[in-house]
Amino acid sequence: MKKTRAAIVGYGNIGKYVLNAISAAPDFELAGVVRRDITNVPDELKSYPVVKDLGELSDVDVAILCTPTRKVEEFASRALELGINTVDSFDIHTQIAGLRDRLGVLAKKYGKVSIISAGWDPGSDSVVRALLEACAPKGITYTNFGPGMSMGHTVAVKAIEGVKAALSMTIPTGTGIHRRMVYIEVKDGYNFADVAQNIKKDDYFAHDETHVIQVESVDALLDMGHGVNLTRKGVSGTTQNQLFEFNMKINNPALTGQVLVSCARAAMLQRPGCYTMIEIPMIDLLYGDRESLVKHLV
Repeated sequence: MKKTRAAIVGYGNIGKYVLNAISAAPDFELAGVVRRDITNVPDELKSYPVVKDLGELSDVDVAILCTPTRKVEEFASRALELGINTVDSFDIHTQIAGLRDRLGVLAKKYGKVSIISAGWDPGSDSVVRALLEACAPKGITYTNFGPGMSMGHTVAVKAIEGVKAALSMTIPTGTGIHRRMVYIEVKDGYNFADVAQNIKKDDYFAHDETHVIQVESVDALLDMGHGVNLTRKGVSGTTQNQLFEFNMKINNPALTGQVLVSCARAAMLQRPGCYTMIEIPMIDLLYGDRESLVKHLV
């Protein structure tokens, strides 16, 4: 069996868990890792190529982008131009449609596949929401996150000028409404009030109740656990009061990493273009013979 050769682009929390998922997948092998610092290579990467640019790696089938969300389009575009499929966990919900359109043009131009927003939300939770809406086409779905660390929000805070270290916690208040608790260490020479105001103005936080708290040590608070509760109340046909609930408690980057690798598998089976997870056949995410999977799962 020819294994799919995947490159990891970015080696932070998510990149490390993508490596774990690739190592556990019988149909994948790591082609190499792209990271900014190639002078200090961690022990687990010393048997693989570690480079600064994706173009330095050979025979890459798919690039798994573990970069900050706001860098995804830049790295995805570069990979597609190199003739490499891409998968990412872009997580700004309001910007997904535009990114899908733009990367779709590039993917078709170069005959490749890009699967975007392939984390757990957006991503696997999007699939659950779609299934619940199919079960009850009329109704309302509430997505309640946490309590837990939001990777995307935490990365966004770290990019704010004056922030030395950060942790963004998502606290559900019910009916899909959330409170953001942001804990930061402030760099020397910066005013906490000014930094806090800039955080609250960022698009990641501007639409939610956000509290910014200065602490001595973010590491003392760090916990990568997270979760979600999805609830839909709606109508099946003409029968009202159908109630569905989905819950999970997870390690945030571990689940993101696994979903990315599963979508990298699916990317090898799609026609050229850009897709979100709700557009991907579920069976394409799974390793194994199609007939056996149908017998096992249906």
